[in-house]
Amino acid sequence: MNYRALNPEDIQVFSEAISTFFERMTRQPAKVRTAYMLDQPEAIIWNDFNGVIHVSGGFRGTVCFSAPRGLLLEVLSAMGETEESPGNFLDVAGEIANILSGRARRHFGEALDIAPPVSCERDGTEIAKVAAGPAFAIPHTWGPYEANLVVHLDLIQRR
Repeated sequence: MNYRALNPEDIQVFSEAISTFFERMTRQPAKVRTAYMLDQPEAIIWNDFNGVIHVSGGFRGTVCFSAPRGLLLEVLSAMGETEESPGNFLDVAGEIANILSGRARRHFGEALDIAPPVSCERDGTEIAKVAAGPAFAIPHTWGPYEANLVVHLDLIQRR
C-alpha cells in the first residue's frame, strides 16, 4: 500500500479539535499555536502525563496528548472529579487523546480505526514508530499550562 504524510489541512483538523475540546469541556478556549515538524528521533513530546492512541485502517501511526499535571487537574475539576491520583491523571490524558482522535475521525472517515488509549507518565513507556512520514507537534496553551498534541500518521493514498 502507498501512504502519504499529513498535509496542512490534515493538521488543521487536529488543531480545531483541540480548540473545540477545551471550549466545550471548560468554557475556556485553548490557544493553539502553529504546528511544527518534530526533528527528534522519537515521535512524542513527553510531559507529566501522556495519552497515546494507535490508529490503523486507512492510516498508520499514533496520536499523543501530552500535558502537565496542573492542566489535567483543572480538566478533572471541570469534569467534577475531585480525587487527585496518578490513575485519574492517566485516565484523563488517555481520554483527551481519545476524544481528539475521535473528532479527527469525523473528518477522515470510518477508515480511521482508533485503538483504546495507552496512558503513561513521563517517559513511562516506549511507543513504537509505525508511520514513516514526519511527526507534527501542535503546541497549545490553556490558562497558564502548555501541552502538546503530537500527530504521527501516514494516510493511505487513494488512486
